[in-house]
Parts: sequence; structure tokens; C-alpha cells
Amino acid sequence: MTQTLQRRTPLRTRVAHEHAKVSFVELFFDLVFVFAITQISHTLLEHFSLLGLAQAALLLGAVWWAWVCTSWVTNWLDPDSTPVRLMLFVLMFIGLALTTSLPGAFEDRGLIFACAYVAIQLGRSVFTLISLRGRSPANYRNFQRICLWFALSGVFWIIGGLADGGLRFGFWTLALALEYGAPWIGFRVPGLGRSSTAEWDIEGAHLAERCALFIIIALGESVLVTGATAAKLAATLPNSLAFANAFLGSVAMWWLYFHVGAERGSQRISTAEDPGSLARSAYTFIPLPLVAGIILVAVGDEFVLAHPAGHTELKVAIAVIVGPIFYVIGNLLFKKATAGWYPLSHLVGLGLLILWAPTAAILPPLALSFGATLILVLVAAWETLSLRPKEA
Repeated sequence: MTQTLQRRTPLRTRVAHEHAKVSFVELFFDLVFVFAITQISHTLLEHFSLLGLAQAALLLGAVWWAWVCTSWVTNWLDPDSTPVRLMLFVLMFIGLALTTSLPGAFEDRGLIFACAYVAIQLGRSVFTLISLRGRSPANYRNFQRICLWFALSGVFWIIGGLADGGLRFGFWTLALALEYGAPWIGFRVPGLGRSSTAEWDIEGAHLAERCALFIIIALGESVLVTGATAAKLAATLPNSLAFANAFLGSVAMWWLYFHVGAERGSQRISTAEDPGSLARSAYTFIPLPLVAGIILVAVGDEFVLAHPAGHTELKVAIAVIVGPIFYVIGNLLFKKATAGWYPLSHLVGLGLLILWAPTAAILPPLALSFGATLILVLVAAWETLSLRPKEA
């Protein structure tokens, strides 16, 4: 009888000293976001300007928030239970509608994007609220607050979807600011109070693994884009060098996050006194500059593959230099949050990237990009050597 009741509950079963593994349905759910990252990259390629960058940043912020909020939910709910699994499939379908609307989100598909986004955020939160009722009082009360916050932001998403031009961007920025700001004030609601991070009873290693998988998604998307573009090009020496440089850059970015940082972060959050606080910073907000950096690097690789020689345009210089800068900053913040210090290798690498930027005025795109890639390789190698076990 007890086993039957356990199978029916939608909550994850926590086992002491073990972390919940990422389920196959969670990985299946993530496929939607491979498409989303691709859509944002392609949209930025076609509309690379200050306005295009701002719009891409807002869309990335929304896509990331929809994904990371779902990852928090599946930290408490069991994806292998039928109701939760069906909920994720519904979110996937709505997510596909949201993703297909991304290229036209600031044109004729704004309302589709807004409605899909609100349906994901509010629908998932209401489902979680119902699932927690009578099972987790503190979390149940917190999801009452969360539902109200998403209902409030949803109003501005819908109004923005109905508006045009700058008004749409303004309303959506306000909506996203409300959602990003809510966790920092404990989702405070008059009459319901606020929650504390100590009440966010999470299984930290699971959330760490989920975020690592999203970084893999973003890196994988950049590899796919590079490979698809290179396959259409003539096999010339400049094209081959540009292709090799793009791949080397992806390897360097993987190394920076995964060689030491990812596993150390997982161990740190597993033993943290307040895992909710660490999860809020290291695995909710800090990954955003990492993903933004990966997308910009992928766009820069596309530009370099298309025109490896000649004059370096401003948009190429921005993508090639700012992408690695964002990625190094993201790693800096992540390792400060999970290890307690800023790695010297990363600080030096950030300085070198800033010093390298002016060379865009005299170097062709391939040389500029190769220099930025070498700096990433240097940072990765420096950190690896500095953290080697010292011989007795």
C-alpha cells in the first residue's frame, strides 16, 4: 500500500547522500531549447545591430527564464510520474510555438510569443502549486506567491504583444524585470509575506547537472552551426583555418566550464548550508552571460567563415571580442560563487581580450578571431596547470 502511494505522488523521492539523476524526459524537453538557441543565433545573424542585440538579449532572457524555472520545478516534481511527464510534453508543444515565433517576435508574431511564454510560466506554476498542496506547506505557500508574480508579469507580456515597436520592447523589458527581480525579494506578496532561500528545499546536484546540460546545448548549437556553414564552403586554406579556429574555440569554452568548474560547483552546492541561495546565483542568474557569450561566439564564427579575409566590420569585431568576454565573465562569476575566489587566469584573460579589441582596426576577421581563441586556450591551460595536484 505504501509503495502504491509513493508511486502516485508527483514529488521526487529524496535519498540521503544521493542526488537525483536527470531523467530522459528532461533531456527530451531540452531539445526544444536547442531549437530556441538556434533561432536566436540566426535572428541575430540577420539583424546584427544595437537594436538587434537588445532584442536578442531580451528574447534570450525569456527563453532562459522559461527553461531554468522548469528545471527548478522538476527538482521537486518527479518527471517519471505520469502527470508531471504529461505536463512537460504540453510545455514542449507550447515551447515549440514560442520558438517558432522568435524570428518574428518584434514583428507580426509578438502576440503568439507573449501568449506562449505566459502559458508556459503560469501554467507550469499552477500545476506545481496543485501538486504541492498538502505535501510541502512551505513550497506550496511559495508557489502561491510565484503564481501571482507570473500573473502580474503576464499582463505586461500580453500588452507588449499587442503593442508595436518601442512600446513592445518596453513592456516586455518591464515584464522580464519583474520576473528576474522577484527571487531577490523572496517573491514578496502583501498578505502572503516572502520566502527565504533556506525554504527552497532543492537537490543541488540535480540543478547543477541541469545547468551544465544547458551549457552543452548552447555549445552544441554553435558546433552545429559551424559545421553546417563549413559544409557549404569551398575547401580553401582560409576556410579550413576558419573552421579549425571555430572548433578550437568551442573546445576551449567547454574546457573552461567543465574541466574543473562544473564538478566542483556540483560538489559545493551538494554540501552547502543554504543550497537555495547558491542555486539562485550560480545556477539561475550567472549562466546567462555564459550562454550569451556562446551565442555571440557562434555568430562571430559565422561571420568569419563567410569572410575570413579583408576588412573587419564593426559587427564582426563585436561578436568576435564581446562573445569571449561575456563567456569569461560568466566563468569568473560562477567560480567565485562556487569556489570562493576569482581565478587569476580568468582576470588576466579578460584583460587580454580587452587589450586585443583595438586590433580589429588593422587585422582581418580570421586573425582577430584566432587571437581571441588563443586567449581562451591560454586561460583554460593556465587554470588546468594551476590546479594540478602538487607532487609530494
